[in-house]
Amino acid sequence: MPIYALGTDEPQIHPRAYVHPDAVVIGRVTIAADATIWPGAVLRGDHGGHIEVGSRTSIQDGTVLHTTAQWPTVIGPECVVGHNAHLEGCTVERRCLIGSGSVTLNRAVVRTGSVVGASALVPEGFEVPASTMALGVPATLRKRSIDPAWLDYAVQSYIEAGAHYRAGLRRIDR
Repeated sequence: MPIYALGTDEPQIHPRAYVHPDAVVIGRVTIAADATIWPGAVLRGDHGGHIEVGSRTSIQDGTVLHTTAQWPTVIGPECVVGHNAHLEGCTVERRCLIGSGSVTLNRAVVRTGSVVGASALVPEGFEVPASTMALGVPATLRKRSIDPAWLDYAVQSYIEAGAHYRAGLRRIDR
C-alpha cells in the first residue's frame, strides 16, 4: 500500500487498522484501531493541517479526505463514510453516516449520530446538528437519527471485513 511521509510528516497507523493495498495515505494522517480504509481511498494530509480517522470507522472505496492549513479533517469513531465521498477541512463527530458521493467542505461540522445523504453537499461553515439528516444540494436539514442497531451492524461488518482482508487478500495477477 502506498504510504508516504511528506517532509517530516509521517502517517500514524494503528496496528489493528486495515489499509487496503490500493489506498493512498500521505503526510499528517492518523488512523486509529479497527478503522478500515478501502481501495482507491486517498487520505492526503499535506497542507499543514492533519487528518484523523477514529477507531472503528470505515472509509470506503474512492473516498478523498483532504485538509487545509487552517482546518483539519477529523472523522470520529464508529462512522461509516460511503464510497466516493469527499471530506475536506471538516469535522464529523462519532457514529455518523456520510453517504456515497457526498461532499463535506471546510469548517463544516457533522454532529454525533447524523447522516449526510448520498450526493449531498454540506457547504463551508455549515453545521449538521446531532441526530439530523443533511440531504440535497446544498444540504437542507431533517430531524431523524440513525437506527443504532443498523449502525452497530455496519460498523462491525466493516471491522470484520478488514480482518478478513488482512488474513486472506492475495494478489494473483503477477
